[in-house]
This record gives sequence, C-alpha cells and structure tokens, in this order.
Amino acid sequence: MKAAVLHEYGADLVIEDITLGNPGHNEVRVEVHATGLCHTDLHFMRGHLPITAPAVLGHETAGIVRAVGKGVTYLKPGDHVIGCLSAFCGCCEMCLSGRPSICEGGDTLHRNDDEPPRISMAGQPVSQFMNLSGFAEEILVHEHALTKVDSAMPLDRAALIGCGVMTGWGAVTRTAQIRAGETVAVFGCGAVGLSTIQAARLAGATVIVAVDLNADRLAMAITLGATHTVNPKDTDAVEAIRAATDGKGVEAAFDAVGNPAIVKQCFLSTRKGGTTVMIGLMGLEEDIALPFGHFIAERKVMGCDMGSNQFRTDMPRLARLYMDGRLNLDDMLTARLPLSQINKGFGDLDRGIGIRTIIDFGLE
Repeated sequence: MKAAVLHEYGADLVIEDITLGNPGHNEVRVEVHATGLCHTDLHFMRGHLPITAPAVLGHETAGIVRAVGKGVTYLKPGDHVIGCLSAFCGCCEMCLSGRPSICEGGDTLHRNDDEPPRISMAGQPVSQFMNLSGFAEEILVHEHALTKVDSAMPLDRAALIGCGVMTGWGAVTRTAQIRAGETVAVFGCGAVGLSTIQAARLAGATVIVAVDLNADRLAMAITLGATHTVNPKDTDAVEAIRAATDGKGVEAAFDAVGNPAIVKQCFLSTRKGGTTVMIGLMGLEEDIALPFGHFIAERKVMGCDMGSNQFRTDMPRLARLYMDGRLNLDDMLTARLPLSQINKGFGDLDRGIGIRTIIDFGLE
C-alpha cells in the first residue's frame, strides 16, 4: 500500500509502498479516508522535534475499521473512527485520575522488540508516528488510539477533529476551563486558533479577541465567533486586548502559534489571576522569558497537551456538535489533495495558505 515516507530531515516526503502487519492483540487495522496536514508534522519533517527515519507521519486521521485483533472489544469491522495521538494505557495514575492525554504508560501501546514491526518497507522497520502514521492508505494501531464516531459524520470533517479541533476545544474547555461570561484572547488563527475561538464562543465567553497577521484569517475568526480582531502590524496587541476588557486583561490568553515572544504577549494580556495557555509547539529546549512582576497577582502559565483531552468522550461530542450545526468545520476545510501532492500541501501550509488541507485518499 502507498504511504508518504520521511527519510531525512528537511527533505520532501516520498510516496512509496509499505507493508502493514496483521492485527495483533488489542490492535486494529483501519482504512484511512482522510488525514489533515498539521504544523506538528512540519516540525518533525524539519528536525525541530526528533523521530527515527524512515517514518510515516500523519496524525489527524479518520477512516473505517477493516480488521481487529484478539482482545479488541470496543471496535468491530465497519466502525467509523477518528485516530488520536493521545493514545492511553488506561492503567497508569494519570489515566485513572482522568488525565489520559498525559498517560505515563505509553510503552504498553507498542509492540515488543521481539515482535515484527507494525510498519515495514522492503523488510526493514518503519517508525510509527504518534501511534498512528496517517499518511498511508491504511494504519495498524492500538485500539486505545481510536474512538468511534457516528457513521453519519463525514470522515473528511471527522479527520479535523483528530488534532486541530480537539486541541483548540480542549484548551478552552479542559485546560483553561473557561466559564460563561469570561474573556479570552487567541493569538494565531490557524486551525487550532480558530477551533479555540469556536470553543470559547460555545463556552459563553463574552469577549473573544483574535490576533493574527493575516487579514483573511481575522475575517474568518469573526465568522466563527471572535468579538474583536487585532492585527499586530497595525496595533499593539496587548494594549488592544486591555482596551477591549476595560483595562483589566483577559481571563485566559492562548498561544496557538508556538513562539516565546507570543507567550510573553499572552502573559501580559491576562488580568489578575488569569491564565496563559501554551498550545503551539516549539523546540523542546526553547526558553521563555517572562517578567516576574506579572506573576505576583497570581497569574499562571500552563502547557497544554492536545487540549488535556479525554478523546473517547470529547471527539464524539464534537462530531455531534458539527452535525447539529453548532460547530463549523466546513469553512475550516479549505483544500483536499491526493497523497501524491502531499508536498505541495505542506508548501501551502508553510506559506499560510488556507486553514486546513486534508489528504483525501478517495482522490487516487
């Protein structure tokens, strides 16, 4: 079967034939219908974050179960599923205390060293990316990396829920726990930032300030629920956010880009007792400098791992919100490409073209 394979940092992905193993204990084989292109993939393609090559990337994916291994009781062939990189063991302290997105038992989700690899090419093992490897016609994964969704949910929209939408939604509802009447600012209006804005709207935030350099994305932010927009090319973002909140600042500010300077702007935009949530990825050794004086009034800065999700309950709910017309995914899906054009899609992503592009496996 065809897959887009990463052989070296900084190089294009190569479309090649790979081989999947047969489903083992607790494993599921899924026919992939759609996989989104995400900046997280770009970080790994460029070597900002480490992975052993060759590897098949892709983690924002949806499809249909084709086969299950022994011990699988949650899924059966024909089920429609979304994959999630926050695969969970279900047994560690984090999982058992309701925090499966930071599961500490991830090693139990992989095959043992004495077992054949899930993915291989020409007889050699290929690294599985984030428990998924969705840039392939089929995936073989642990069942704890999948959640069922209603078969009426379009799989191309379902794929968006698998990362960008879930991350933005969870950052608001789970990480920051925004309540009705509170105020937020969102820096960066890509797929994650726009999902953060939609979540804030649905949570009842009264002021939602969208910050971005791209005028088209700011216009989209208004469509999806932002009450104010700021283009930092024209206006000081921190001053504009304070002006929109009677000089106080927001209860929560979200960095949906992944940049130390933006984290600082978020921090300075929060009111007393407010929270800065770092959603966007950066280099693992990146340093962030923040003024101590702003901490005195009990402001907080938090990391955010995939929106602190509980994806087996969160993702079906997001699918229902879409089908009920309350969550807009249609306007976020701005392009679809066959697998053979995946490098073009990443070039467009890098240039800020569109909101979300998917690889549609039905196009070839």
